[in-house]
Amino acid sequence: MRKIKVGVLGGSRGKTMMEYAVKSDECELAAVCDFNGEVLASLKTFFAEKGCSVALYDDFDKFLSCGIEAVVLANYANEHAPFAVRCLNGGLHVLSEVLPVATLREAALLADAVESSGKVYRYAENYCFSRATREMTRLFRSGELGDFEYAEGEYMHNCEGGWGELTRFSRSHWRNRMDAFYYSTHSCGPVLHATGLRPVSVTGFEVPYNAKTSRMGCSATPFAVEMVTLENGGLLKSLHGIAPSRNSVWYCMYGSKGKFESGREGISKGTDEVSISLDGVTGEAYKTYTPGDELSDLAETYGHGGSDFFTMRSFLRAVRGEEDDGIGLFEALDMHFVGHFAHISSVRGGVPVAIPDFRDPAVRARCRDDDASVFRPDNDFTQNPVSRYPTPSYPDSLYRAQRAAHEKALADLAAQKQV
Repeated sequence: MRKIKVGVLGGSRGKTMMEYAVKSDECELAAVCDFNGEVLASLKTFFAEKGCSVALYDDFDKFLSCGIEAVVLANYANEHAPFAVRCLNGGLHVLSEVLPVATLREAALLADAVESSGKVYRYAENYCFSRATREMTRLFRSGELGDFEYAEGEYMHNCEGGWGELTRFSRSHWRNRMDAFYYSTHSCGPVLHATGLRPVSVTGFEVPYNAKTSRMGCSATPFAVEMVTLENGGLLKSLHGIAPSRNSVWYCMYGSKGKFESGREGISKGTDEVSISLDGVTGEAYKTYTPGDELSDLAETYGHGGSDFFTMRSFLRAVRGEEDDGIGLFEALDMHFVGHFAHISSVRGGVPVAIPDFRDPAVRARCRDDDASVFRPDNDFTQNPVSRYPTPSYPDSLYRAQRAAHEKALADLAAQKQV
């Protein structure tokens, strides 16, 4: 098998993809690009310890021209699309981390680039590939669940503990500017991937700001809900957020032949476990088990409970022209548009909003000039609001206090190690 030469943009989140490339016989990690000198210095040590020769760049143009065939985009989540377009137009295959785009204009340009380049584009929505969600996909596609009727997806992530470090203690960081709906792909994505159904409309709801978001200094409200109508008339409830009181990852699906449900994070085996009640399998009874196949144990040596393994494996299979279960461009946009248009719905007072299908070039053309994004550093929240609720005005002292607390914690840890 010829090894595909892979480059990674983003030396922090990209670490898992680098680990895959270092271990795999399918590809060669040829280069990494990052714009942070400290990250590059740490990578130099990382690769030296592994005995790997990997070129390191802080110049993206030089990175693109170093002889790689495929690029993993693991840079800031709001900046993937422009880099993806450059890679595709330069003849390179692309695996993009979440989010796929930040605006509808970016979505149109990305679709153009994928179609005109003929190169592979895959979306690394790894929550589609946990043990539970892979089993949900298998059961639905094999017909065991019957026709899709209703599902729920949940991704609640209490980020307060590491928020200051994640945002570099800056109000201008993209995480401190995003709205509550932008991480919808973790909650709705696995259901859309399993069923292959397109979302056609969405209604968005969000809870008000609270004490936690005030301590974090973020523009997003704590969490949001999307009620999504799919093309067959079935319904999907998608719940996610960055500031709930507890973490939770969970999925369930009702079909005409029964029900599927994953475990919940922190309860029993979490999403490593599923419970099913299916006409042709268990009858009225419930069966609870840990699903797995010949790849499950190997996958768990990689990040996010093994799901990162499958995003990389599917991407490389697609590059080689083999059958894969990866997420292509239009499926990625469907997942993202659930949150994008739910935000618009919420700001308008919770009215249903149609979700466009970018597979149609005419639909793309109507959206091509829409470049609005709450992520823009110069975005005026009074004109392009981040929430249906008034956006809080946080003092600069909040971010200074976060930094001071972080530095004190590091100093205390260092002191403990010396004792």
